[in-house]
Amino acid sequence: MPPQAVGVPGLRAGGTTARINGATAGSLTELSQAFPVQVIDPGIHKLVEEGGFRRRRWMDWAVFHVEPGFADAWVRYTRAVKQRNAALRHQPAQAAAWDPEVARLGEHIAESRRNMLDPLQPFWVQTVASLCGLEVELHYSRGWSQDLPLAQALADSRVRDHAKGQTHSGPHRADVLLRMGGRPAREVLSRGQQKLVAIAMTLAQIRLLQERTALAPTLLLDDPAAELDGAHLLRFIEEVGRLNCQLVLTSLQPQSDLFGKPERVFHVEHGGVEPV
Repeated sequence: MPPQAVGVPGLRAGGTTARINGATAGSLTELSQAFPVQVIDPGIHKLVEEGGFRRRRWMDWAVFHVEPGFADAWVRYTRAVKQRNAALRHQPAQAAAWDPEVARLGEHIAESRRNMLDPLQPFWVQTVASLCGLEVELHYSRGWSQDLPLAQALADSRVRDHAKGQTHSGPHRADVLLRMGGRPAREVLSRGQQKLVAIAMTLAQIRLLQERTALAPTLLLDDPAAELDGAHLLRFIEEVGRLNCQLVLTSLQPQSDLFGKPERVFHVEHGGVEPV
């Protein structure tokens, strides 16, 4: 993919718009494809600490950029599940009519995620070892039994689904399981270790995208030194340096040069941005 010029100017009437090569972006999907961005901020430990929603979002960011049709499949799957759930609550006899669509799209989404996570493993193992030296395993749980096709899982859970009014099997319940010594990582890692593991997930993902696509993601670093001691901060800087991608760094310290001398510096105050 050739380089593209992306701009997000402010509007006098409030809000923002986005332009790609001078033309107004037609959708957030189009903007995301042209300008892939990942963020590492002080709350990134929540990727490890909290529930599966954050990890699904992390997983799908990469799948979206690797497989062009993924976003459309996810939108259609989400719509079908909502329709099935509505039928479960109000017209239970009609719920099964949605099973073929949910099963077809759900299998496709699960396979797309698998096709991203399998080649991610080498990058993950190297990055997490370099950052923190922890042997944390990353496993994919697709959202229903590995032994059953989704159509069968939906049929088997129909009584439970009717009782609760929601669909319990499918990729909307998938997760990325992080385990250390056979236990969930969030149960054994400190807050600082959780942050390092979450950073490793993000950096490994960017490295995968750089190898498999022509994309050069932008990495936003918000106060990157927070909660990291000197040794781990140095390792973090080294790993980021290997990415060879555009960095945008925010810091409370005006003279922050952790990642070298910046090409441009801006001062942000009261919602205004001024070059320094």
